[in-house]
Amino acid sequence: MIREIITYPNKILKQKSKDVIDFNEELHTLLDDMYETMIAKNGIGLAAIQVAVPLNVLIINLPDKDDKQKKDDLLEIINPTIIQKEGKTVYQEGCLSVPGYYEDVQRAEHIKVEYFNRYGEKQTLDCHELLAIAIQHEMDHLEGELFIEKLSYLKRKKFEKEWKKRAKEKR
Repeated sequence: MIREIITYPNKILKQKSKDVIDFNEELHTLLDDMYETMIAKNGIGLAAIQVAVPLNVLIINLPDKDDKQKKDDLLEIINPTIIQKEGKTVYQEGCLSVPGYYEDVQRAEHIKVEYFNRYGEKQTLDCHELLAIAIQHEMDHLEGELFIEKLSYLKRKKFEKEWKKRAKEKR
């Protein structure tokens, strides 16, 4: 089922998510719904809080070299912890919760993350480039942070001005 994506400035996005305790059918339904929702909205990542579920759950599905998002490549990441960070990189990010806005954000270039899969099995993943960026972006959501909060003061003010103007135009 495709769920509604919560958008900025909804305060739900500021909530800190909680760890998953039960790896059950309810979690599997959430993960399946998140995948359908992300694909329907042309995203590459989605955190559970973006569909109003404050759990430490995120999914990532990067396109392959043919620009296709295969479900076989889907990463379901539950209760993640970054155990190693190296380097710095800047990448232009967007967000399904801040539709239509893109800006350069600095993040670690390489991360190692520990997490659980949908069955409660512990996993470790070495991530580079876009995968590392996407996981860090989605993990920020789990802490109640959006990528726009990583912008410089001036870029943030510019964003706020553009966002207010866009909101007025929608009325």
